[in-house]
Amino acid sequence: MENRNDRKSYYKGLLTGVILCVLIIGVLALSGCFLKDYAPSSTGQTTGTGNAVEASDVSSSSGDVTDISGRYKEVEKKLNKLHSVLDQYYLDVSDDSDITQDDMVEGIYKGYVDALNEPYTVYYTKEEYDQLQESTSGKYSGIGVVVSQNKETGVITVVRPFEGSPGAEAGILKDDILYKVADKEVTGVDVTEVVTWIKGEEGSTVSIEVYRPSEDKYLTFEVERKTIEIPMVTSKMLDNNIGYVAVYEFEETTSEQFNQAIDALTAQGMEGLIIDLRDNPGGLVNSATAILDRILTKDQLLVYTVDKNGKKQEEYTEDDETINVPISVLINGNSASASEIVSGCLQDYGKAKLVGTTSFGKGIVQYVLPLGDGSAIKLTSAKYYTPNGRNIHGTGIDPDVEVELNSDSETDTQLEKAQEIVLQEIQAE
Repeated sequence: MENRNDRKSYYKGLLTGVILCVLIIGVLALSGCFLKDYAPSSTGQTTGTGNAVEASDVSSSSGDVTDISGRYKEVEKKLNKLHSVLDQYYLDVSDDSDITQDDMVEGIYKGYVDALNEPYTVYYTKEEYDQLQESTSGKYSGIGVVVSQNKETGVITVVRPFEGSPGAEAGILKDDILYKVADKEVTGVDVTEVVTWIKGEEGSTVSIEVYRPSEDKYLTFEVERKTIEIPMVTSKMLDNNIGYVAVYEFEETTSEQFNQAIDALTAQGMEGLIIDLRDNPGGLVNSATAILDRILTKDQLLVYTVDKNGKKQEEYTEDDETINVPISVLINGNSASASEIVSGCLQDYGKAKLVGTTSFGKGIVQYVLPLGDGSAIKLTSAKYYTPNGRNIHGTGIDPDVEVELNSDSETDTQLEKAQEIVLQEIQAE
């Protein structure tokens, strides 16, 4: 028997192909005309991408998106025909018939954007956009797990449950593979959208079904959502006065927490530093550049972007403050986006040795454009390059010292190697 989600998929699938380039609002949004009347959101940022764009910054289309301005009547006629057929013949056999006209319309907008077949360009409903904005603040209502999506398979994996979070207490573990959220299959769905399904009102519950490879079985957890204050940075002093700072995501609070950690370790006599970016999916570009600003000297190029029209935008350090100790950065295949901006920049300048495995390889930037009615679109708008002109999209950043992590061992071989490298540099000074 079909459930509500099956029926929604039916509608969206049926309509997406027909309205491949549909509705004036969608066309105008992507061409930039419609957005010129809209102000940006107050937060204006999005996870794993870049900053929101002022509406006035959006220029007219240069022809990359198909122009269907002459097909409005044809599209309208086809939609009316589809509506007539569904209205006359479609039998609703579910027990919870609550699909609304708004659901159908939102499905049209999503279908229009999904037709681009580009995983980082996504339409957000008002509810989804509200939750997206919330996630960048460092505090939200959810279950407290970090997830990452495989760029080739679309599989979403738990990379870190926050200690003491509802997800961890329910029994969700690192390396669990998400199968369903609220009875909706998630493989291949944009990870940002899946995160909005996981989040929700404090005190409400969400059903999370995972596949656990270590046990070769599926498990279902009913998890109560709670307010989560995300620890973006943790730190400690290791042997030989080597400081250790783990950065989990690049959000609004990350650079402040990073600076506090560096100040505390410096006060304890730090002589070397390890920055752990493993399993860090990225975040806000300006958070990444703020951390680089603390590490490097003033007026150094950090990253530059190039948009579809060849317009180049460069970001430089502004602060005289720097970190003058040997540095090693830990990366792996889940280190993505903003994590690669940081690691790539430090590698280019020879400021740090990278240890671990090749990073994810996301060398493109997304912007979020609010559409004025509470909804928004996140779209790929530029490629980014490290200071030496490397675009690592699809290839990732290779570490200076490659070290595989032995999952069967309690010893963190990657961290041990980073410590060894930093200690050698300390002793050589």
